[in-house]
Amino acid sequence: MREESQRYISTDGPVEWEDIFMKKWYDEEYEFTVEVIKLLHSETTEHYCRNGEEVGDKYTCTYGCPVNQDGYGICSKTMMMLYPLMEAIRSGGDLENLGGDGKYTKTIVCPDGCVMFKLTATPLGNENFYKGGFWTYPDETV
Repeated sequence: MREESQRYISTDGPVEWEDIFMKKWYDEEYEFTVEVIKLLHSETTEHYCRNGEEVGDKYTCTYGCPVNQDGYGICSKTMMMLYPLMEAIRSGGDLENLGGDGKYTKTIVCPDGCVMFKLTATPLGNENFYKGGFWTYPDETV
Protein backbone atom coordinates (compact mmCIF):
# COMPACT_ATOMS: atom_id res chain seq x y z
CA MET A 1 0.00 0.00 0.00
CA ARG A 2 1.56 3.31 -1.05
CA GLU A 3 0.22 6.84 -0.84
CA GLU A 4 1.34 9.25 -3.52
CA SER A 5 2.05 12.91 -2.79
CA GLN A 6 4.12 15.69 -4.26
CA ARG A 7 7.13 17.47 -2.84
CA TYR A 8 8.50 20.88 -3.82
CA ILE A 9 12.09 20.64 -5.09
CA SER A 10 14.14 23.82 -4.97
CA THR A 11 16.79 23.91 -7.71
CA ASP A 12 19.00 26.46 -9.40
CA GLY A 13 16.74 26.22 -12.44
CA PRO A 14 12.97 26.38 -12.77
CA VAL A 15 10.70 25.08 -10.00
CA GLU A 16 10.25 21.29 -10.18
CA TRP A 17 7.73 18.92 -8.60
CA GLU A 18 8.70 15.33 -7.92
CA ASP A 19 6.36 12.47 -7.08
CA ILE A 20 7.32 10.70 -3.88
CA PHE A 21 5.85 7.72 -2.04
CA MET A 22 5.37 7.11 1.66
CA LYS A 23 6.84 3.87 2.93
CA LYS A 24 3.58 2.85 4.64
CA TRP A 25 3.80 -0.92 5.09
CA TYR A 26 0.86 -1.67 7.39
CA ASP A 27 -2.80 -1.59 6.27
CA GLU A 28 -4.58 0.09 9.18
CA GLU A 29 -7.68 -1.27 10.88
CA TYR A 30 -9.73 1.93 10.74
CA GLU A 31 -10.28 4.97 8.61
CA PHE A 32 -11.25 8.13 10.47
CA THR A 33 -13.35 11.02 9.18
CA VAL A 34 -13.57 14.31 11.04
CA GLU A 35 -16.30 16.64 9.80
CA VAL A 36 -17.00 20.23 10.79
CA ILE A 37 -20.66 20.18 11.81
CA LYS A 38 -21.16 23.56 13.49
CA LEU A 39 -19.51 26.92 14.17
CA LEU A 40 -20.29 28.07 17.69
CA HIS A 41 -19.83 31.85 17.74
CA SER A 42 -20.50 33.14 14.25
CA GLU A 43 -21.37 32.13 10.72
CA THR A 44 -17.69 32.36 9.78
CA THR A 45 -14.50 31.52 11.65
CA GLU A 46 -12.58 34.67 10.69
CA HIS A 47 -10.81 36.28 13.65
CA TYR A 48 -11.27 33.34 16.01
CA CYS A 49 -10.37 30.07 14.23
CA ARG A 50 -6.86 30.11 12.81
CA ASN A 51 -7.56 27.05 10.63
CA GLY A 52 -10.49 28.75 8.86
CA GLU A 53 -12.91 25.85 9.29
CA GLU A 54 -16.26 25.88 7.47
CA VAL A 55 -19.30 23.69 8.07
CA GLY A 56 -18.98 20.63 5.81
CA ASP A 57 -15.16 20.55 5.79
CA LYS A 58 -13.97 16.93 6.07
CA TYR A 59 -10.64 15.51 7.14
CA THR A 60 -9.62 11.86 6.75
CA CYS A 61 -6.80 9.59 7.87
CA THR A 62 -5.95 6.09 8.95
CA TYR A 63 -3.00 6.52 11.34
CA GLY A 64 -1.45 9.87 10.42
CA CYS A 65 -2.99 13.25 11.14
CA PRO A 66 -6.27 14.01 9.34
CA VAL A 67 -6.03 16.10 6.15
CA ASN A 68 -8.74 17.60 3.96
CA GLN A 69 -9.25 17.21 0.21
CA ASP A 70 -6.78 20.06 -0.39
CA GLY A 71 -4.06 18.41 1.71
CA TYR A 72 -4.34 20.80 4.66
CA GLY A 73 -4.13 19.31 8.13
CA ILE A 74 -6.59 19.59 10.98
CA CYS A 75 -5.91 22.07 13.77
CA SER A 76 -3.13 20.79 16.05
CA LYS A 77 -5.11 21.68 19.19
CA THR A 78 -8.06 19.62 17.95
CA MET A 79 -5.73 16.74 17.07
CA MET A 80 -4.69 16.61 20.74
CA MET A 81 -8.31 15.77 21.56
CA LEU A 82 -8.81 13.38 18.65
CA TYR A 83 -5.73 11.20 19.16
CA PRO A 84 -6.85 9.56 22.45
CA LEU A 85 -10.29 8.85 20.94
CA MET A 86 -8.69 7.28 17.87
CA GLU A 87 -6.45 5.14 20.08
CA ALA A 88 -9.50 4.04 22.09
CA ILE A 89 -11.09 2.77 18.86
CA ARG A 90 -7.86 1.08 17.74
CA SER A 91 -7.77 -0.67 21.12
CA GLY A 92 -11.24 -2.16 20.68
CA GLY A 93 -13.03 0.52 22.67
CA ASP A 94 -16.55 1.90 22.31
CA LEU A 95 -16.90 5.69 22.06
CA GLU A 96 -20.30 5.47 23.76
CA ASN A 97 -18.32 4.72 26.94
CA LEU A 98 -16.70 8.13 26.48
CA GLY A 99 -19.92 10.05 25.76
CA GLY A 100 -20.01 9.23 22.05
CA ASP A 101 -23.07 9.16 19.82
CA GLY A 102 -22.32 5.51 18.89
CA LYS A 103 -19.57 2.92 19.08
CA TYR A 104 -17.62 4.62 16.28
CA THR A 105 -18.81 8.25 16.51
CA LYS A 106 -18.30 11.15 18.88
CA THR A 107 -18.96 14.86 18.68
CA ILE A 108 -16.28 17.15 20.11
CA VAL A 109 -15.72 20.90 20.42
CA CYS A 110 -12.28 22.29 19.66
CA PRO A 111 -10.19 23.45 22.65
CA ASP A 112 -10.86 27.09 21.74
CA GLY A 113 -14.62 26.50 21.86
CA CYS A 114 -15.13 27.69 18.29
CA VAL A 115 -15.86 24.65 16.14
CA MET A 116 -17.85 21.44 16.63
CA PHE A 117 -16.53 18.32 14.91
CA LYS A 118 -17.89 14.82 14.44
CA LEU A 119 -15.36 11.98 14.54
CA THR A 120 -16.39 8.79 12.74
CA ALA A 121 -14.35 5.58 12.58
CA THR A 122 -14.91 3.04 9.82
CA PRO A 123 -13.56 -0.51 10.33
CA LEU A 124 -11.51 -1.65 7.32
CA GLY A 125 -11.33 -5.34 8.24
CA ASN A 126 -7.55 -5.47 8.64
CA GLU A 127 -5.65 -7.15 11.49
CA ASN A 128 -4.80 -5.29 14.67
CA PHE A 129 -1.26 -3.89 14.69
CA TYR A 130 -0.30 -5.59 17.97
CA LYS A 131 -2.43 -8.75 17.94
CA GLY A 132 -1.55 -9.38 14.31
CA GLY A 133 2.16 -9.52 15.17
CA PHE A 134 3.15 -6.45 13.14
CA TRP A 135 4.98 -4.76 16.05
CA THR A 136 8.44 -5.91 17.11
CA TYR A 137 10.79 -4.14 19.49
CA PRO A 138 13.76 -2.60 17.66
CA ASP A 139 16.12 -3.64 20.46
CA GLU A 140 16.25 -6.11 23.33
CA THR A 141 14.47 -4.07 26.03
CA VAL A 142 11.71 -6.68 26.35
